[in-house]
Amino acid sequence: MEYEAVIGLETHVQLNTKSKMWCGCANAYGAAPNTQVCPVCLGLPGVLPVPNEEALRKTTLTGYLLNCEIPRFAKFDRKNYFYPDAPKNYQLTQYDKPTTANGFVEFEFQGGLARVRITRAHLEEDVGKSFHFDRNSGVDFNRAGVPLMEIVSEPDITSADMAYEYLNALKDILLYGGVSDCDMEKGMVRCDVNVSVRPVGTQELGAKIEIKNMNSFSGVRRALEYEIPRQIAVVKAGGKLIQSTRRWDDTTGITEEMRTKEHAHDYRYFPEPDMMPLAPTDEWLAEVRKLVVELPLARKQRFIREYSLPAPDAETFKNDVALGNYFEPLAKQSSNPKAVANWVINNLRAKLTELNEREKTEQSELGIEPADLQLTTLADLKFPPAALLELVGLVEAKTISNAAAQQVFAEMFATGKTPAAIVQEKGLAQVSDTGAIEKLCDEAIAASPGPVADYRAGKAAALNALKGYVMKLSKGKANPALAGEILERKLKG
Repeated sequence: MEYEAVIGLETHVQLNTKSKMWCGCANAYGAAPNTQVCPVCLGLPGVLPVPNEEALRKTTLTGYLLNCEIPRFAKFDRKNYFYPDAPKNYQLTQYDKPTTANGFVEFEFQGGLARVRITRAHLEEDVGKSFHFDRNSGVDFNRAGVPLMEIVSEPDITSADMAYEYLNALKDILLYGGVSDCDMEKGMVRCDVNVSVRPVGTQELGAKIEIKNMNSFSGVRRALEYEIPRQIAVVKAGGKLIQSTRRWDDTTGITEEMRTKEHAHDYRYFPEPDMMPLAPTDEWLAEVRKLVVELPLARKQRFIREYSLPAPDAETFKNDVALGNYFEPLAKQSSNPKAVANWVINNLRAKLTELNEREKTEQSELGIEPADLQLTTLADLKFPPAALLELVGLVEAKTISNAAAQQVFAEMFATGKTPAAIVQEKGLAQVSDTGAIEKLCDEAIAASPGPVADYRAGKAAALNALKGYVMKLSKGKANPALAGEILERKLKG
């Protein structure tokens, strides 16, 4: 009997608000332990939470970005559990009436489009962080109370690779929408995996195994690559899987059982008595809707459709929003958007990368911390975007050769001079005078009896050697296409 995996993901995302969910403490990473706390986020007796409207706005915006419904009634609930990093001994979250529900994410997978349904994206609070030392443990509550959005998928994912691609697509959407910085090294995105197996062709779900607190997308993929075969091996051997929670050990590459799984009633949910339900108005929702942006996949598809770009180029502009925003106005003005894309990706981006790598090295040697590095961006370029369009035009008009255009770009990048000025200053204009090139071709033919004989014997590639000789004689200024035409005519005559 063959088995298949059924996977659902619970993705926890810290929102990039300035303050925490219920108080005015800073939502900022990296402060000394327990310095960004107050009686509210420490859960001291007598305090009252006040919802962060920006967090509510960003959660609702996420709902729109994930094609969700936005209910006109939502509420917060207390989820009771006792962990050292939960100062109140309960978490404020949303249970049966979340802020958003019933959406989906579309993404590219295995040459087509895949869709994973979203059960809900609801708002809650993060907990503190435990630290374990040789002889004792400590808790840093700076993170306690940070706005945390939980995005719950339906069990529509069927493989480790599909889970990985879904998570990356979800991260791209959140970054585009500006709702989270999604820095996984800072714990801003974490994931719980729910996975079961069942015989192929059946509909009944198997026992759900949860793998907790994955802190990297590659870790999720590796955990599933281990856990799915493990579960299949158990059931094929006649064993029985029970609903439980496991942890992923990234070092050994295995999952280990932590406890049998709690059920919803174990958390004793009840409505938060200190907060009114949420009832967004038409006006408030309309303001949030104005913040909706073009989704990453839609952007890629549009760039392919409107500018006739190959998929890899469109993917580059999808992944690098600033670079895509630089390219698009130029593409709209150009008769050859593909040529513009080539210069933006292969020259401009490459030059910026090279420059910034050098700047990183130099600044690091001076003892400057990575967070304080001053790097060059598109806004810092010495030439205006129109100059790149001018350069493309000079190549298209055959005023300069591709080789000369590389020289012009390097000078333009370094000095900010216009392409036309650089061409004139360095004498880089391409020679397209037929008479002058004919003389150069005659010289090349006379000086190259070997390639001439090879070409006349049917070796077409020998023409390149003759063209190269012409370019050498002209110091790179001859129009190579015209030189090729004249050489062919003379050798066939």
